[in-house]
Amino acid sequence: MSAHPRHIPRPDRTEEGHTVARVIAEHKGRYVILVNGEERNAEITGKMMFEAVTRKDYPAVGDWVAVQLYDGDSPCIIHHILPRTTTLSRKTSGKEMEEQIIAVNVDIVFIVQGLDNDFNLRRLERFLVVASQSGAAPVILLSKTDLHAPETLREVLHEVHAVAKSAPVIAYSAKTMEHLDEIRKFITDDVTVCFVGSSGAGKSTLINRLLGREKLATQEVRAEDSKGKHTTTHRELIPLPSGGCVIDTPGLREIGLWEADPSTDSTFADIIELGLQCKFTDCTHHDEPGCAVRSAIDDGSLDEGRYISFLKLLKEAEFIASKTDITKQQERKAREKKLGKFQKEYKKQHRKG
Repeated sequence: MSAHPRHIPRPDRTEEGHTVARVIAEHKGRYVILVNGEERNAEITGKMMFEAVTRKDYPAVGDWVAVQLYDGDSPCIIHHILPRTTTLSRKTSGKEMEEQIIAVNVDIVFIVQGLDNDFNLRRLERFLVVASQSGAAPVILLSKTDLHAPETLREVLHEVHAVAKSAPVIAYSAKTMEHLDEIRKFITDDVTVCFVGSSGAGKSTLINRLLGREKLATQEVRAEDSKGKHTTTHRELIPLPSGGCVIDTPGLREIGLWEADPSTDSTFADIIELGLQCKFTDCTHHDEPGCAVRSAIDDGSLDEGRYISFLKLLKEAEFIASKTDITKQQERKAREKKLGKFQKEYKKQHRKG
């Protein structure tokens, strides 16, 4: 199980000579940063706020930022965001066509699913696409193994490995502490991991076990549907005593695609490879002769549910791409309008002077 991506280096300095800090939490436009081993409150400059057009223009949990420090309780000032190496995003829930940044500068995304009613292969595929296309390495964590007999667990693992492909899979129990050491091996010095999954999947409980203390609040899930309450209400980066950092996130029942293309993702490499073997290059995989995809479904080597899931994600990705093109045009117009207003105000003030 070797899934470590290339190491994301910690910036040592900025060209302007400001101090480098890391964003560990965000609360309605105010930030908590970690600088020189100390937690400090921080705000962005008016210039950053003025120039910001999209969510990407604001700091996110995991960002390295250039800050100016002040004595006492005065908040630090964030001057700019240092280049990001990975960005884990999703489409916001609802009809709004906006990006929601989950975390940035993440080495590994731990996708957590509980082996109760939370378990869903189709949702797991969706999380895998979003995680792998963020630039980070996905690792699947199956919690609550203590709920199953060994033979049942083997069947579930077989199903998961079929969709996981190259992504490592670890089945564990936070209750019995079984296989937690396998998870710890991924979180080495200076590595940042982000936990994503549904409410009640066991993210906060696992992080508490890794920390060795009950830092994060947890609640029991409902027995009838295995759904948990949103105990985690905000994203937070937490350094571990043993080295490395973890990012806890609120529960995500669904995760919409954002600038993710399933047709180029390793999650569905088997289907993509089959498509290349079809007799016709424009094969729709319905009733054409020589269709490798339909043949694989007919002989049982490709699960039809997996193929339908692939088609659904492709359709969603195409829809998002068409809508974001319009959104980008609107953002460009808004930026130009904002700049024009600034120039007009500047000329007005200049004439007065």
